[in-house]
Amino acid sequence: MITQLIALISGIVFGIGLIVSDMFNPAKVLGFLDIAGQWDPSLIFVMAGAISVGFFAFRMVKQRGKTLLATPLYLPDSKMIDVRLIFGSMLFGVGWGIAGICPGPALVLAGSGYVEGIIFVIAMLTGMAIFEQLEKRRAMRR
Repeated sequence: MITQLIALISGIVFGIGLIVSDMFNPAKVLGFLDIAGQWDPSLIFVMAGAISVGFFAFRMVKQRGKTLLATPLYLPDSKMIDVRLIFGSMLFGVGWGIAGICPGPALVLAGSGYVEGIIFVIAMLTGMAIFEQLEKRRAMRR
């Protein structure tokens, strides 16, 4: 119960951060990606802050071996760069560049009632379901 409550509070804080920084706004994100036009570098500062916090948080939690609530820690252990990773990264980047939306901001947009956010979340969940089915088939072939 406490784990779910902390997850909820963390999600709310993350969503508020996206709103305060205006990073849920697709036009703001597309402005950052438009390096040949009217480039808006403000996303760099948001990313730098998130990466620096994440860097130290992941180092700390890896040393502990468990979360602050003493629940098991599940982090990817593969360091392999393969076709799946490259293709997935490219797919994410193309989608981000076309829509100006990624999963976190999409949830904020959908929760705010924006049609674009709702469509994105539906497409994201559909993609996740397809991936899950493909992974199950792949595992069965092994």
